[in-house]
Amino acid sequence: MSEQTEQPEQTVPGDSGDSSVTGGERTEQHTEARLERAVRAAEQALIEFEIAVETFRVEVENFSRLHHQKLGPMYTRLDELDALIAEAKASRSGDPDDLRRAKEARALVMPMPGVEELFHDWLGSDGISDDASAMLTDRPVRPPERVRPSEEVRRLYRELVRQAHPDLAQEEAERERRDAFIARVNAAYGRGDERLLRELAEEWAAGPAPEATAPGESEELYARLEWLARRKELLSLVASELEESAIGSMLRMAPDDPDRLLEEIAEQLLAQVSEREAELAEALAAE
Repeated sequence: MSEQTEQPEQTVPGDSGDSSVTGGERTEQHTEARLERAVRAAEQALIEFEIAVETFRVEVENFSRLHHQKLGPMYTRLDELDALIAEAKASRSGDPDDLRRAKEARALVMPMPGVEELFHDWLGSDGISDDASAMLTDRPVRPPERVRPSEEVRRLYRELVRQAHPDLAQEEAERERRDAFIARVNAAYGRGDERLLRELAEEWAAGPAPEATAPGESEELYARLEWLARRKELLSLVASELEESAIGSMLRMAPDDPDRLLEEIAEQLLAQVSEREAELAEALAAE
């Protein structure tokens, strides 16, 4: 009788014969893996949402500044013409109501200066303005040239934020480093400074290697998802406030070309100035 060789029993991973991993452990590992994927997806979605909110915030701020810089003199001229017209009418009629309206119109031309006017826009809700900081540190002031930065500037900005966003940090020191870096990125983006954004991209690439993301426990992953959801709610409130603001509402009227909207408003104001000048000429000629 020939001797039979006993073959070792083989176990297929995941089979009931696999004694190294229990069914409960496999289920737990599978659940944690799914949680990790959900957290990573939520992090990326939040970052993309933050990029969208920040780009809109920059457009609102740039539109407001350019509106003041380019159209402010036209509004001032209109106020002056309204006052001159009211004064000419009051001088001719002598009516108390006309005199009161002329006084009110003149008050609009020469308002009492507020804190912002006294400090030449050096102070804002967040303290000293970026322009003031630039002057105090001998950094050249770069006001925005356009409402919406160029497409290349927007591309550079999006890539930098995706790489260096503070929410990707695991340690507090790394988060602080990223916070400071992203603040510089946001400032460069607000000015549409392509050169500086490229320098920042090189700086980030040459800096410390990004820390590895260690897998977390289920409780930590759930807590992370809850934190991301709360942050999304806060960003939604910020986005709503921006959209409902006066400048935000104007920008929504021209989502494709907000710079053209400024040109259209300027054309309308010029037409109004011409009308008021003609009206003033008639009022003075009637005296």
